[in-house]
Amino acid sequence: MRLLVLGGTEFVGRAVAEAALDRGWEVTVFHRGRHTAPSGVRSLHGDRTAPDGLAALAGTDERWDAVVDTWSAAPRAVRDTARLLRERAGRYVYVSSCSVYAWPRPAGYDEDAPLVEGASPGAGHTDYGRDKRGGELAAVAEFGADRSLLVRAGLILGPYENVGRLPWWLNRIARGGPVLAPGPRDLPLQFIDARDLARWTLGAVEQELSGPYNLISPSGHATMGALLESCARATSGPADLRWTDSRTILDAGIEPWVQLPVWVPPGSELHDALHSADVSRALASGLRCRPVEETVADTWRWLRALGGTAPMRADRTATGLDPRVEAEVLGIEGGVSGTTP
Repeated sequence: MRLLVLGGTEFVGRAVAEAALDRGWEVTVFHRGRHTAPSGVRSLHGDRTAPDGLAALAGTDERWDAVVDTWSAAPRAVRDTARLLRERAGRYVYVSSCSVYAWPRPAGYDEDAPLVEGASPGAGHTDYGRDKRGGELAAVAEFGADRSLLVRAGLILGPYENVGRLPWWLNRIARGGPVLAPGPRDLPLQFIDARDLARWTLGAVEQELSGPYNLISPSGHATMGALLESCARATSGPADLRWTDSRTILDAGIEPWVQLPVWVPPGSELHDALHSADVSRALASGLRCRPVEETVADTWRWLRALGGTAPMRADRTATGLDPRVEAEVLGIEGGVSGTTP
């Protein structure tokens, strides 16, 4: 198989490129050259936001069995690339997001749930949900419904993460001391390891799947307790997880998901939206999710190899809780031990 990855040097794109190489596929990555591409791929350089930014793709008559696109900004970049490649690639895989569903998302929503309004395949940058939906529309418009695959991912974790959620928890727990652990401990979570996303996506290409798929673990594949306790085991730090009820956290003005990454209050619209999607379609087509312990341990090894500082996308909000706020909520005078932000 011959694969073109648009991106391919960071997080999900990199996971896809590496998984394809492991399968013995011939992989080309198209990227801006700001990051090192995986060993074994062929690189083409260009900036999809610049005039003539697709020249490197336009200047070759290469053909691919599939294209994987992880673009998250202006949908017109997806439209222009898909239009250029529609006669030279067999299938267009667009890594989208569950953010394309209209708010509020009911618990158990599936691929037929209502979608955000106002998205356009030719639009400039608007907001994340409409940008992703616009990207979907662009892929389908250029490749048709039968040759386009829409991977609606939820929370993505794992090595190479450039959003800062799991790296923040790992670094915080590694510092030790009393840690504000947001409860309840058995709160069900949904996430997808980027490598499992990559493996399913390549399998879907082989099966010639099309249409939308919610791609996350089943709800409860992990819990908040399992996630943070895995972090404690992986880092071997002297952390003391102080499980704290959601009302205490919210009354302190702490923002779920952002200041305490991954966590949202039980029974809330946020929890319905982020941790309760129906993924039966993906499971029936071969999705398999590794244990949370493996995702955490592998991410910690990768993070340590970088010296503890993970790369961060410039277009994402910084995550994490101020140590002074953590100490105040836990009632610790003089602050939390190991309080370097």
